[in-house]
Amino acid sequence: MHSHALSTSVAERKRIMNTSIFKWAALGATFLLALYLTVVLYAQDQFAFAVLFLVVIGSALYIFSSNKAYAHRYIYPSIAGMVVFVIFPLIYTIGIGFTNYSASNLLSFERVQEHLLSQQYQTGDERYNFKVYPQGDQYVLQLESPSGELVETPSFSVTADEEIDLTLQPAESAPDVAPLGLKDIVKLKNDLRQLELVTADGKSLRLAGLRNFAAMSAAFTLEADGSLYDQRNKVAYYPNDEIGFYQNADGATLSPGWTVTIGWDNYLRVITDESIREPFLQIFVWTIAFALLTVVFTLALGLLLANILQWDQIGGKGFYRMMLILPYAVPAFISILVFKGLFNQNFGEINLVLEGLFGIRPDWFSDAGLARSMIVIVNTWLGYPYMMLLCMGLLQAIPRDLYEASAMDGATPLDNLFKITLPQIIRPLVPLLIASFAFNFNNFVLIALLTGGAPDIIGATTPAGTTDLLVSYTYRIAFQDSGQNFGLAAAIATVIFLLVGSLSLLNLKLSKVKV
Repeated sequence: MHSHALSTSVAERKRIMNTSIFKWAALGATFLLALYLTVVLYAQDQFAFAVLFLVVIGSALYIFSSNKAYAHRYIYPSIAGMVVFVIFPLIYTIGIGFTNYSASNLLSFERVQEHLLSQQYQTGDERYNFKVYPQGDQYVLQLESPSGELVETPSFSVTADEEIDLTLQPAESAPDVAPLGLKDIVKLKNDLRQLELVTADGKSLRLAGLRNFAAMSAAFTLEADGSLYDQRNKVAYYPNDEIGFYQNADGATLSPGWTVTIGWDNYLRVITDESIREPFLQIFVWTIAFALLTVVFTLALGLLLANILQWDQIGGKGFYRMMLILPYAVPAFISILVFKGLFNQNFGEINLVLEGLFGIRPDWFSDAGLARSMIVIVNTWLGYPYMMLLCMGLLQAIPRDLYEASAMDGATPLDNLFKITLPQIIRPLVPLLIASFAFNFNNFVLIALLTGGAPDIIGATTPAGTTDLLVSYTYRIAFQDSGQNFGLAAAIATVIFLLVGSLSLLNLKLSKVKV
C-alpha cells in the first residue's frame, strides 16, 4: 500500500512538472511573438502602438504567470480592453492635438526626404515612344527615336526591387508577338520605372509616361549640410523642424512635409484665428442649445403623453402605448432619412401641405434658422418615447392620495404638474436628463444624415456649417477638409472630451443622490 501511494505521488509530480513545462513554453512562445510584433511596429515608425502592444502583452504575461497576481487575471481582460479602446485612443488624440499632423504633414522626415529625392524631371525635349513585347517570362522594349530610328533592349526580367541598366541597340524588326496593351503597361509601370536605358550617344533614358521614355534627371540632390538642392531652379531648401517642411530663403516650402510637435498652436488657433474662432463659438453655442432644447422638448412631450396615458377614462391604453413607442423601435437612421424626404423643399409632403394650407414653401435645408428648427423637430420625435417610458414608470410611484388631496383643495392640472408631479419625479430624472444631454451633445448620426452640417458658415476657413455640432465639425475638419487637419481636429476633440467628461462626472455625482 505504501508502494502504491509512493507511485501515485511520483505520477502526480510528473504531471505537475509536465504542466509547468507546457505553461512556461507557451508563455515563452507568446513573449517571443509579442517581442517580434513590437519590433515590427517600431520599425514601421509606429512607436506609440509598439509601446501599447508591449505594455499590454508584458502585463498579461506577468499576471498570468505570477501566483502573486492570480486574483487580477479575472479582471485583466476588462482593464486591457479599457486601456486599448478608451485610454490609449484618448491619449493618442491628445498627443496629435500638439502636432501639425495633417494631409500635408503625414510622413516621417526620413520618408519625406526619400520621396523628394526620388522625384525626377525631364532634361530634354526629346521623347522616345515605346512598345513592350513579351518574350516568355521576359520582355523586350522597342523604342522609336524622334528621328524615326527604331532601337530595342536585350531581353530582361522586370523587378521593382532594383534598378536595371540596359544598353539600346538598333532594332532589326518588330518581334512576332503583339505588344502589350495599355492595361498591361499600367501593371508594369513600377517595374519599368526601375529601367535605365542608355543610347548609343550616351544619353540616359527613363520612363516619362505610359507611352514614352525621355532623358530624366533627379530633381533634388542631398547636400552635405542636409539641404536639398533643386536642380531645376538652382535653389537650396533647408529642413525647418518648426513647421515640418523643407523651406528656401524666400519662405517657399516643398510638399509633402513631416510631422513635428508644435505645442499649443492648434489650441491657440481656435482662440486667436478669427476665421476659426467665430465658427467654433457659433457651433459651440448651437451645440449647447441643441442639446438643451432636445432635453426640454423630449421631456415635455414625453411627460405630457405619459400623463395622458394615466387617465382612467382612456380605453385601449395598450394600443396607444405601442403606437407611441414605435419611433423608439424603428432604427434611428431610417427615421432620419424618412424625415429628410418629408422636409424636401420641392417634393416633400410637409411643404406640399404647408403650400396647400398657407401658400408657403419653407426652404428647410438652405435657411439656417429653419434647418436648426427641423433638426430639433426630428430629434424630438426620435427622443420622446424614451422620456415617455421613464415618466410612465416614475408616475406610477407617486401616491394617488396626493392628487386626491389636491382635488379637494381645488387645484388645477397645472398646479398638480408643478407642485406634485415635477417635484416627485425631477430628482430621479436629473441624472438621466444629464445623460441625454451628453448623448445629444455628440449626436453625429442625426447631423450627418439629415443636413451634413449645411448651410455652410460664410467666411470660415475650415468646413463649418450652421447646423454642425462640435462632433460633426471635428469630423469634417479631419476627413472632409482639403488639408485634412488632424491636429486641429484632435485639439477640438480634446475640448469636447473635457466638456463631456465634466458632464459625466456631474452625472456620477448626481447619481449618488438618494431619492
